[in-house]
Amino acid sequence: MYQGIYTLIGQELSMFTRKLEAQLCYQSIPYQWEIKSQEKSAAINARVGTHFIPILKTPDGWMLNDTISIGPFLNDRFKQCPVIPESPAQRGACFILEDFFNHWYPRHALHSRWCYPDNVVVTGRRFGSNVLLGKHIDAELNNDEKAQIENFGEIIHGSFGAAACEVQGAGPEKSKAIKADFERLLQLLVAHLKDNNFLLGDRACLGDFALVGPFVAHFLLDPEPKSWVGQHLPIMEDYVERVWSGAKSKDHWKPDDQLPESLLPIFDYAINHYQRFAAESIRAAGKGEKFFELDLGDGPFTARSMKRLEKARIHVQDELLRAGSDKSSLCNCGVMSYYLAASTLN
Repeated sequence: MYQGIYTLIGQELSMFTRKLEAQLCYQSIPYQWEIKSQEKSAAINARVGTHFIPILKTPDGWMLNDTISIGPFLNDRFKQCPVIPESPAQRGACFILEDFFNHWYPRHALHSRWCYPDNVVVTGRRFGSNVLLGKHIDAELNNDEKAQIENFGEIIHGSFGAAACEVQGAGPEKSKAIKADFERLLQLLVAHLKDNNFLLGDRACLGDFALVGPFVAHFLLDPEPKSWVGQHLPIMEDYVERVWSGAKSKDHWKPDDQLPESLLPIFDYAINHYQRFAAESIRAAGKGEKFFELDLGDGPFTARSMKRLEKARIHVQDELLRAGSDKSSLCNCGVMSYYLAASTLN
């Protein structure tokens, strides 16, 4: 039942679509693209029951949505190339890192995409190729097609982009803060990747796919954030290429359930930035407050509370307890406290 071609339904400028594509490539799962264009959206939404992307259509006819559940599903189907470690510390770290990159990088991605006019123009044309024309972003277009997508960036900025940035507390006035924070995390990632092929050593895990997703769909694609990467561009491009090239049989996570030392500063960053953000968002949602204010060191900002962060937190909590990560060396990192705490949602 597992033989055949999988179909990746989504858009090339979507970090979660690219996250799923990264896993398909790394596990050498045969797949084909189906761009979710405006013309196809209604039929696809009706079949899947959601407007969110990506969607994975399996050879046996299933239509799956949500990369958090698709990742383990593919890990179990293609056991010859695992992407979730079995040992407790590494397994726990895998799910923690996936959650971190899934839910923290959208602030930087949305801001860098929609708060800079020149970037909006370039991004709009690419979105237009996918959404209006149903074509890949590198496809050759005729003059009529170019005219059709010319102002699409302004349309998306007005109908979605600007408001999405404000919801994340990442509007144009936060440019200095967002850039500083992006650089802070990038420095930690570069330091880690100088000595490690992937997050947990020489084999990629779900956390790696959650990391390369925003880089492929945003930070290495859009001209504005690409300029922020600067001198670190070759390191990040090489990292993406390693994921896209697929796993090798000799690749392994570190022995004896070890975690790379250079991962610890990334955990500290996650504790002091993403986890503080998420905990305050969940607290506000639990009190019925639509917005909350927070200062993570670069000045105060206001963002909308999100109940879905609690669902993600409980998902990781379940994985940590199932794996026995709470009794492993991961306890020494402090990164589990947020996940193991009691719920604050009513």
